[in-house]
Amino acid sequence: MSAGSRTGRFSSETSESRPIPKSPFVLIAGAGLGGLTMALLLEQANINYAVFERAAKVKPLGAAIAMTPNILPIFRQLNLLDELLRFCIPGKDLDVYRENMTRIGGIEGEYYKKITGYDTVFFWRPALYDWLLSKIPASKIHMGKKILAIQQSEEGVKIRCSDNTGYTGDVLIGADGAYSGVRQSLYKQLDQQGLLPEEDRKEMPMTYVCMVGTTKSLDPEKYPELKDPHSHFSTVLGKGKPHSISWGVMLQLGDKASADMMFRNSEWGPEANKSMLEEIYNFPIKNGGILGDLIEATDKDLISKVYVEEKLFQTWNHGRVALMGDGAVSAMQDAVVLANCLYDIEEATHENIEAALTDYRAQRIGHVTVQVNMSKMMGKAMFGQKWTERLMRNIMYNMPKWLQSKAHLQAAAYRPNIAFLPPVPNTTNLKLEPQKPSKRYMREQAERAKVASMVSMVSSTVVI
Repeated sequence: MSAGSRTGRFSSETSESRPIPKSPFVLIAGAGLGGLTMALLLEQANINYAVFERAAKVKPLGAAIAMTPNILPIFRQLNLLDELLRFCIPGKDLDVYRENMTRIGGIEGEYYKKITGYDTVFFWRPALYDWLLSKIPASKIHMGKKILAIQQSEEGVKIRCSDNTGYTGDVLIGADGAYSGVRQSLYKQLDQQGLLPEEDRKEMPMTYVCMVGTTKSLDPEKYPELKDPHSHFSTVLGKGKPHSISWGVMLQLGDKASADMMFRNSEWGPEANKSMLEEIYNFPIKNGGILGDLIEATDKDLISKVYVEEKLFQTWNHGRVALMGDGAVSAMQDAVVLANCLYDIEEATHENIEAALTDYRAQRIGHVTVQVNMSKMMGKAMFGQKWTERLMRNIMYNMPKWLQSKAHLQAAAYRPNIAFLPPVPNTTNLKLEPQKPSKRYMREQAERAKVASMVSMVSSTVVI
């Protein structure tokens, strides 16, 4: 299929009557991990798109990020898995300690790998980001484009940016984080029309403050785990303190503190870190030192603090606009399912686009609800300081491996595949959840098989 045969539209012109394209032109708001994954998939699907990132330049903030067996298979489909794994470190174990360095319990990574077929792998977030960015043509990414407003009609969807530029496309995807400008603009419009559910009008409750950093090179003799080819995820829980340490530092917020934090913007950045750094500086770490040793080995501009919210919005799409979630793996899974739905659009009419975006939500909402609830439970088990959470932690990290892994295997069984590429064979005994196939891809495969059969018959006739 030629690129020209499925061209959408993208312009900075005012709306006017245009021929209906076969596939939509997609505007992606946000060049984070989710937005870049979306762009990578649309590139593979031969669907035209443009990415709009509000930052003029992306700073290399963030620390370790994990990618799990329920997203890694898509990179195998894209023939990128071997390349991706070259700059990651497989996770071996997750261990939780008390402040006096007695071990509470943990999760064994090798057992999980045997059942799922994949390691959980860890990346330095900026390295993963730069790798994804390198896969997208630079001409398709527009920096310094903070979206202030959106407008949609039967003809298309328009965005207005802070630099007084405007762009028109057929579909708009909000992949711009928890404080998405696309979501805020869409929700404001829906609220004015009386179409926004009451739950979506509420603020996002903030349950944790997370501070992260990545150190410079450290001495392997002082930190022997650096000699291991696997990563070690160790969490130290403070006694009588609200902090837990992974460099990441997680500070659990009570209800009052959460309410006080709601006015703050949830973004990565080094601002206002001083008081929290002073609080945690003398906290003990596993090797016998203190957290201050790691803080001193970290560039202060690369230490960032973010407020972690826990909320599942119910409104994911309206008209020509769809929203993606936050969080690396979940956002990437959103991108896969949404790309599948866009690929199946045979003609980019308003009705077909709206149906595709509605289908995207229908396919994802149940799984995301399970993921959010599991994330809340794991957060409490790993970082919580209430007596009920301490009890949960002791039970969870010391139960038999088969029982401990049950919830993790349920998550691993849901692996949304790219429906317009050959699927990845399941080489394990893990029963994977079924996925909605692509009608277009199945039809195209049947057509290719028919052509190949005819060519074979002609070849045989010539030989005879």
